[in-house]
Amino acid sequence: MKVAIIHDYIKEYGGAERVLEVLHEIWPDAPIFTTVYLPEFLGPHKTRFKDWEIRTSWFQNIPFVHKLISPLRILTPWVFENWDFSDFDLIVVSATGAFFPNLIVCKPETLQICYCHTPPRYLYGYPTARNWKKNALGRIVGEYVNHDLRQVDFMAAQRPDFFIANSLEIKRRIWKFYRKEATVIYPPVLINSKLETRNSKQNTKGRKYYLTGGRLARAKHINIAIEACNRLNLPLKVFGKSFADYMDELRGIAGPTIKFIGEVSEIELVNLYKGAEALLFPSEYEDFGIIPIEAMAQGIPVVAYRSGGVKETVIDGKTGVFFDELSADSLSKAISKLSKLKIKREECIKQARKFSKERFKKEIKEFIREHLTDNI
Repeated sequence: MKVAIIHDYIKEYGGAERVLEVLHEIWPDAPIFTTVYLPEFLGPHKTRFKDWEIRTSWFQNIPFVHKLISPLRILTPWVFENWDFSDFDLIVVSATGAFFPNLIVCKPETLQICYCHTPPRYLYGYPTARNWKKNALGRIVGEYVNHDLRQVDFMAAQRPDFFIANSLEIKRRIWKFYRKEATVIYPPVLINSKLETRNSKQNTKGRKYYLTGGRLARAKHINIAIEACNRLNLPLKVFGKSFADYMDELRGIAGPTIKFIGEVSEIELVNLYKGAEALLFPSEYEDFGIIPIEAMAQGIPVVAYRSGGVKETVIDGKTGVFFDELSADSLSKAISKLSKLKIKREECIKQARKFSKERFKKEIKEFIREHLTDNI
């Protein structure tokens, strides 16, 4: 059986790219089709994909393409529809919500599966990394273009034989916007204890700071975590890569107790979790939310905004605390509430184990096996 894997683009490393890695572990000989591959922008993760067979589009040859990812989405239909997949029996699309990879054309007998991280957030009113509505011209042009792109997106969504959603939240969005049923298979999460370093014992002696971060985009509302820790005079470490100059805004409001770590490797991230009092996660309408589970895997409780996929992973009062308003005041009260609870490290770890890589692989293989049989 010949398998191909499709991913929107490879320019940063996050939850979607972790899923891509594990899909590649399942089918190590499968080529990866992606619009652009830019390892020089992957920071500490730049060597992760170096030995893969990666087939890029003509986008790869555009000068300064790293700055054009967003506007190029209007051209992606011509990329995906013109790729040749006639040699493949199974195509697995890892759809991040950036482009329209489901537009591919394949033989009727080829099984096309879409693992959907989210329908495009920018098309359906969900918060995004860039505030494209900040001026009148941007709103007018954006709404006009997005009207057409929503039709393209709906057409693309009719082509996969089956959808897999990364959470119940995304399952609901798939039905709402595409009128397609989906099976939920939660993504694989970093819970491997072998990633501990030599000084991990020192990190577990005393938790001396709060932690927040990940993909530093405006929809993550890292500013609220900073404002809350400013107000409570709490030490806060912020990790991750900045998007659309958001880091400049965050540095502008950060008080003396706030420290910016930048993008980190897996080992560095595990050590950050181990030394933290709690993870602060004020993300709005998170599609799934891998970072809270990574924190729980190290026995760290989570303080999260009650929305999106995180409602499926954090147990209020048992592995963390929710807050209900996107404000520093609401988050500050939740931090104070957490400090009065006795969250057990073992309960956090137990909850995180439900989202292991081994579980993901098993469920994906079973899903493909079942639907390949149905497709014959």
